[in-house]
Amino acid sequence: MNSPEHSLLALPALRQLEQQAEAAGLQLMQRAAQAIARWCQAHVPPGAAILVAAGPGNNGGDAILAACLLQEAGYRVDVLLPEPRVNSAVAAALQRWQALGGSVRPTLGDAQPAWLLDGLFGVGLSRPLGGAWLHLIRRLNALPCPKLAIDIPSGLDAWTGQPRGGALRASHTLSLLGPKPGLYTGQGRDYCGQTSVALLDCPPAYYPAASGSIAVPSAQPLRRRHSSHKGSYGNVSVIGGARGMSGAAILAGRAALALGAGKVFVHTQDALLLDPATPELMLRPWQDGMNVPAANIMLIGPGLGLSDPAHQALDALLLHDNTLVLDADALNLLAADSQLQARLRQRSHPVLLTPHPSEAARLLDCSTEQVQADRIAAAQQLARQFACTVLLKGSGTLLATSGQPFRLLAHGSPALAVAGQGDLLGGAICALLAQGMPLLDAAHLAADLHACAGEQYEAAQGGPIGLNATTTLQLMTHELNQRLKQAGAPAF
Repeated sequence: MNSPEHSLLALPALRQLEQQAEAAGLQLMQRAAQAIARWCQAHVPPGAAILVAAGPGNNGGDAILAACLLQEAGYRVDVLLPEPRVNSAVAAALQRWQALGGSVRPTLGDAQPAWLLDGLFGVGLSRPLGGAWLHLIRRLNALPCPKLAIDIPSGLDAWTGQPRGGALRASHTLSLLGPKPGLYTGQGRDYCGQTSVALLDCPPAYYPAASGSIAVPSAQPLRRRHSSHKGSYGNVSVIGGARGMSGAAILAGRAALALGAGKVFVHTQDALLLDPATPELMLRPWQDGMNVPAANIMLIGPGLGLSDPAHQALDALLLHDNTLVLDADALNLLAADSQLQARLRQRSHPVLLTPHPSEAARLLDCSTEQVQADRIAAAQQLARQFACTVLLKGSGTLLATSGQPFRLLAHGSPALAVAGQGDLLGGAICALLAQGMPLLDAAHLAADLHACAGEQYEAAQGGPIGLNATTTLQLMTHELNQRLKQAGAPAF
């Protein structure tokens, strides 16, 4: 069972949790207010002017009770309440605020706070923002101050990470009771800023079954005995590299070596004898790709092309008993051929698809916009439709296997938005598979190492521009070794 700080609850499950907690007398609104006030006291200078924007629902009640605590702590607090018709919880919070001598402003006016506290709308928003609300959100976004969103930025869909008509662009978000998928996927990262979670001391036993998780698998299964040798860590075969496109396959092979595979073979159509930068790679003619040993983990697709020979290669390789990772042009060939799809579904051995959103759209016969509108649903549909595991790339990478909770990466960086990074990820996944990790865990851990490499580069360089494959692999290897060090010695 995932811990609450990693569990991703669907809205009905979240409502169930809130009702159970309230029935037990936990007073969640007061606990939320205390958590918000503690966050502000840790991040906002004492005595600063804070504008609290409160909506008509429970999110507004959290905000107003937090305003009371912040006022008592010595901050200069102003409450904006655009909608006078509020629920009973907000009305009770308003009474307490007014008893402290606090006033309420119905419009933003010329307010110029040092900080904005956004409590307009929470996870229960059921319709797109428009009219006066959208106008207010735009004005709040224009304020030149840091902004803390309570639970989720107002207007952002807590499940898909897409704005509903418009959304507040927060610099920080404090998610209550647990993380929300929309904080990390879709456009969520662009709207949420730095995200933290307050569990409100809600007992773990109250949490219903989660729909997904942001928990990252441990690197512990990759720990190495001193007496091991290269044969202990498996073989990877990369099949791709049509003429003029061998670079993609070679990058994938380099990644497989860098992340610990014992031996790596790269099959290309170009007449290459060796990769001068990585002579450890064993290059093979593409024709030999039909005779890959069953023990090898296979990555098919980097630089594969869409030619008839490429189609024939994929058709033949789908018959192998190997674990397969399909990427790039292998996915495009698959999307265009129902017979290949049928063959894929008939396989009894593990398969991982690693599409970016446009490749996912081709596989689902829909638009990229439809995939991005609900990335969780798209990943789950792909897993069901093709009877395999899916890694959907993009901001908030998703992993799905039919019948299991989905997984969501909380890390990532735009530094990775450059050619070749997908090839590295495919090779890294295969390396972890070759070392014995289960398919879903290998894909998840490799994707997290890749995402953390991007974050580390951005932090070190002060920005996301300029990351290349060599640097990415160095950062990934360092990160993996640090996690292995933390995992301790291997078990006997």
